[in-house]
Amino acid sequence: MPAASERPPLPSLPHTWRPLGVRLAVVGFGLMLLVVCAAAWFGFDESVRDRFTLLQRLTVALMGAGLATCGWALGRARVTAEMEALVVVNGFRTRQLAWEEVLAIHLPPGAPWATLDLADGTTISAMAFQGSDGRRARDGVRQVRALIDRESSRDR
Repeated sequence: MPAASERPPLPSLPHTWRPLGVRLAVVGFGLMLLVVCAAAWFGFDESVRDRFTLLQRLTVALMGAGLATCGWALGRARVTAEMEALVVVNGFRTRQLAWEEVLAIHLPPGAPWATLDLADGTTISAMAFQGSDGRRARDGVRQVRALIDRESSRDR
């Protein structure tokens, strides 16, 4: 347990944490892919574009929509601390956890994201704290840990 001087200040509630690197990558690579595909399409002359069937065009559009959906799911990851609960959003799943259900949060070195230990003996991922975000993620985990500690001391 860190010394009192190392403890992060408790955030005012509600407070939301989101991953930075994943969101930048999704937007950046998505835009680059869109630009490259558009440049390739308009780079073809008319005779080449005419050879694409409607089914082929729909297939490319559906693949693009699938990639955009995956990017959206990755980019919407977040953890929101509210007065009465901790709300965890990973992809398309949202879990609202009462503070009594959350025992601990961990982000070991080399881990892709943080995990929450729950009172029922299970764990869930907290993808809002990406290991690749470095200090930003570690500080967020420390803040959530301090909130968990505060809530557990209130229960006693």
